[in-house]
Amino acid sequence: MESNQAKNSLLSSHDNIQRTQYPYVTGTSVVALKYKDGILMASDMGGSYGSTLRYKSVERLKPIGKHSLLGASGELSDFQEILRYLDELILYDNMWDDGNSLGPKEVHNYLTRVMYNRRNKFDPLWNTLVLGGVKNGQKYLGMVSHCYIFMQVSGNELYAFLVGFDNDTVVTVQVSMIGVNFEDDHVATGFGNHLARPILRDEWHENLSYEEGVKLLEKCMLVLLYRDRSAVNKLQIAKITEEGVTISQPYSLKTFWGFSAFQNPTVGAEGSW
Repeated sequence: MESNQAKNSLLSSHDNIQRTQYPYVTGTSVVALKYKDGILMASDMGGSYGSTLRYKSVERLKPIGKHSLLGASGELSDFQEILRYLDELILYDNMWDDGNSLGPKEVHNYLTRVMYNRRNKFDPLWNTLVLGGVKNGQKYLGMVSHCYIFMQVSGNELYAFLVGFDNDTVVTVQVSMIGVNFEDDHVATGFGNHLARPILRDEWHENLSYEEGVKLLEKCMLVLLYRDRSAVNKLQIAKITEEGVTISQPYSLKTFWGFSAFQNPTVGAEGSW
């Protein structure tokens, strides 16, 4: 009798354990690219509660330490948790007072371990991260992607970008909730992975000036604004160079909604409402 009660108690305790199984307040696409002096990154300021655009002034681009910039899309509370982890990491590094500071590549390695560790606990941080920086005169841009197929099924795509500048080498890496990673000259998350990357593949080149890079990012963000229901017309663009991080004030893009496809979206669509 007592053994059955103990067994039932043990089972009930496991049943009561809850994990973050579904993201609630999320940010949409982030787009980043290399340009000749460093890294440029763009994101809007929307925060969606499910399908409701609940928040419209969410800053998702944050400087990290002396050499890095962090931008995020995905579950905003998990992004805040990542920021707390990084604050502790930078503080611990500064306490050594040895004249060195963590570069973006070190921060990237730390984040891949954090994401993979949480994934193994079946309690993932629902984000994907991108790291950028400069070291030894070489530009580096990479991506560590989240579990893309699963996120598509769940209807949410969650990412974060980390971009940095250290020892004259550009470094940009994307980090995911399960630790998958790759490198590239430009990266995008969410719908940007479908709609912005084709534009970047056609128009990006390694000698982009700052003005050309900003113009290209604005073109990508405009397409996302037209096509992504979670996007808002309020964005920020950040750059990181050897001089440090600069994040623009929020601003809006000029739009045109008079296209015939917008006015008659169901024309030619069989079986539509």
